[in-house]
Amino acid sequence: MTTMANRTRKRIKLSSNIIEKDSVASENKINSIGSGQLHLPNIDFNTKWSQNGVTVAGGNGPGSAVNQLYYPWDMYVDNDQTIYVAEYSNQRITEWKCGAMNGQVVAGGNKQGNRTNQLNGPANVIIDKENDNIIICDLGNRRVVRWPRRNGKQGEIILSDVDCWGLAIDSNGYLYVSDYKKHEVRRWHPGDICGTVIAGGNGKGNRLDQFNFPAHLFVDQDYSLYVSDIGNHRLMKWKQGAKEGIVIVGDGCEENDRIQLSYPSGIAVDHLGTVYVVDSHEHLVMRWLKGATQGSIIIGSNGQGTETNQLNGPVGLSFDQHGNIYVADNLNHRIQKFHIDST
Repeated sequence: MTTMANRTRKRIKLSSNIIEKDSVASENKINSIGSGQLHLPNIDFNTKWSQNGVTVAGGNGPGSAVNQLYYPWDMYVDNDQTIYVAEYSNQRITEWKCGAMNGQVVAGGNKQGNRTNQLNGPANVIIDKENDNIIICDLGNRRVVRWPRRNGKQGEIILSDVDCWGLAIDSNGYLYVSDYKKHEVRRWHPGDICGTVIAGGNGKGNRLDQFNFPAHLFVDQDYSLYVSDIGNHRLMKWKQGAKEGIVIVGDGCEENDRIQLSYPSGIAVDHLGTVYVVDSHEHLVMRWLKGATQGSIIIGSNGQGTETNQLNGPVGLSFDQHGNIYVADNLNHRIQKFHIDST
């Protein structure tokens, strides 16, 4: 059976073959980015979540209709529980209001391409709340673009010639971008031209100062950076100013036990330092308490599948302000919401 990682690599290779290099100059346009940081609510370490998810976007098979998603790789959940979904194969970002049966295209949706009104394989999306913009990792076009959140007809390229995968913004408005080919994470602040390498950048490898395909990012309140190091099957933490990272989860081996990770993707970290991460290959969401060597499954204990208590190749992970968990259930073409269990 084709694994999630094989599917991912195949799509990346396909995108690289069919997309020409962006013709726009690489002048940096990060002149104003506000805080879009995901702040997790105060979740207790005893918190549990319902094992049956509720489909809040898509779930009607793969397609481009307003009630469908097509390989959702990531999403951002706003304070009012509006969901912004990066649909890799629909070349668009869709907005789903809380309780809505249909989504609305808010970026892209004009077929695959590299014009300013097009996207090509969007892999990550975050919201710049201060400026009311959508920031998108336009993976196939090797660029990061910014779209107005309200009635945006086209985007603005703010970074080009970058093999981006993951995005994050800290409370100072600094933008973080993972580059899966250079195996590094760079940080840009307003006025930056080239950005600063703050993690990795020492070639592909499994040393503590290296990555092997860095993907999803999370920045906590202390400006520590968390990176899902997919090729090394581990989750890394880089403290502000550090020259090397700390392995939080995984030891570089793809194993089938619960201490390891297999193709980690979406990440979140709460105020207690508890780490939440998607295990794409094992179709799980796991939790590690701060300092723990053993993780626990919080969602997805029933194996791969299409039922409400199952996931299939999950990628993105997010929380709302109430502590409910949202998962981009990629191969099921849906976003699943798991409510906090109040029993």
